[in-house]
Amino acid sequence: MAWFSRRSRTADPTPTKLDREATRDDLAALEHFVTSRQGVEFYLEPETTATDTTVVAIAHDGEWIRRRTGSPQVAGKLARRHAVPLYEAMKTGYPQRMREWNRAHPERRLR
Repeated sequence: MAWFSRRSRTADPTPTKLDREATRDDLAALEHFVTSRQGVEFYLEPETTATDTTVVAIAHDGEWIRRRTGSPQVAGKLARRHAVPLYEAMKTGYPQRMREWNRAHPERRLR
């Protein structure tokens, strides 16, 4: 019996999903946020094994929401439809105004 096998195990082609996928309600929430606030920007977060692709929508004052989109393509379509800039959060990070808004609204962390 060998301790280490040279045969590679076949990997499952689909990633494990520990969370739910995007719904129409998620997209509707992003659209409502964009249409009800000024200066909104989207920050795309990649899919992980625990969460589907998400977008953080951040308004000019730092208020924000995070919702699942299902794919970067869906996020891109939504951003183009509403003329909202779309950034990759892994490359750009999040704006300072979001951190300032979080500090000013500690009750949001309790939810």
